[in-house]
Amino acid sequence: MALGGESLIVACCSDIAGQVRGKAFPARQLRNRMRRGIGWTPTNVAITCFDNIVDSPFGSFGDVLLMPDSNASVNVVYQNNLPPERFIICDIKHTDGNPWECCTRSILNLALQRLQDVSGLNLSSAFEHEFQFRNVGGPLGSAFSFEGIRAQREFGETLVSTLNAAGLEPDTFLREYGRDQYEITIAPQCGIKSADHAVILRELTRATAERQNQTISFTPLRGPNQVGNGVHIHMSFINGHGDPSTYDSTSATGLSNVAGSFVAGILKYLNSIVALTAPSVVSYKRLTPHRWSAAFNNLGFRDREAAVRICPVSELSDINKAAQYHFEFRAADAAASPYLQLAALVHAGTQGIEDALPTPLATEKDLALLTVTELINHGYVRLPENLENALDLLAGNDTVKRWFPNSFIEVYLKHKRGELEYLKGKDEAEIYAAYEKVY
Repeated sequence: MALGGESLIVACCSDIAGQVRGKAFPARQLRNRMRRGIGWTPTNVAITCFDNIVDSPFGSFGDVLLMPDSNASVNVVYQNNLPPERFIICDIKHTDGNPWECCTRSILNLALQRLQDVSGLNLSSAFEHEFQFRNVGGPLGSAFSFEGIRAQREFGETLVSTLNAAGLEPDTFLREYGRDQYEITIAPQCGIKSADHAVILRELTRATAERQNQTISFTPLRGPNQVGNGVHIHMSFINGHGDPSTYDSTSATGLSNVAGSFVAGILKYLNSIVALTAPSVVSYKRLTPHRWSAAFNNLGFRDREAAVRICPVSELSDINKAAQYHFEFRAADAAASPYLQLAALVHAGTQGIEDALPTPLATEKDLALLTVTELINHGYVRLPENLENALDLLAGNDTVKRWFPNSFIEVYLKHKRGELEYLKGKDEAEIYAAYEKVY
């Protein structure tokens, strides 16, 4: 008797390496798995993006559970008898039901709860992703062009349809500036849902490419002379009554006092958290002046080289100015888990609110032209220029370490230093190629 394939659902998590890992189970077990979870191994947190296992405090001991969240499930059925995508994002918990200290999703939930406790505000955010097709060779001269969109129209339309089917709200799809580079944006969401959608978007973008016999990469940088792929994190605030709380028309920057303090906190602690938002070796080749990324801890007014950028509003929109007003964090890429990126930003911003930090002045100049003395006098610092330095700054900041569960930063540092160890002895081309393949 011929047998058809039994439907599997993947229970998964976004880990320290920014990879989505998990276990599959028969779909008929879903109801029971929602209650019981799926067994998981603590030492899995020590698997780097290159699949080497680094030293961890867990060794061969211990057990935790992947606990599916029904609000973060995906069931997309493709046409033409292509295999479906069925997965569900999980929290990782101890067997007694308490959150595991290395669960990136639980870490973000704690950060969001802290923000709400301190300010009474909810965070609305959206992750904007850039990626590149590998070995495609699109038409020359097609940056931002109709021709460039036409070259991947089938992919773009399938991706938008797929994202809609998964419950996301696609906004734009465009041919970007870099070689075979595209960008996909989605609507903002409140709380944890924004990071869930970022994870779902990455996986469905890869799946769509694979079903069309193409491969893509979200790598931060494909080569020293290439254009980088960033993740731009757009943020605004909503109060308990559902009203926007980011804008103040009387402010020099347009930021409300609480939003200004939040941004100030991000900039104050940026040197120590960038190891969480841009955590690969090649990330720091991208975070350099004149790459349209971020190289300094500054707030910029519509400046695409600022670490935090005040985004434009349209006087022509049917949406009022207060609801449009938001800011964008640019020192991030897809080598990181969206949960860790957002957790680091929320904690830093909430610290700024707790400390009543004043709203920073918005720069309107090229900071790369300033001398070191001039930068210091204005309170600006150059972001770390390599991953090793970024990790050292994270390790040395006791305030930042206290934001996270006990032992998490220790585990994180071992993980990323193990990634560095894997790359020892490889030349520059091999390093770029390795990251392009895994991301």
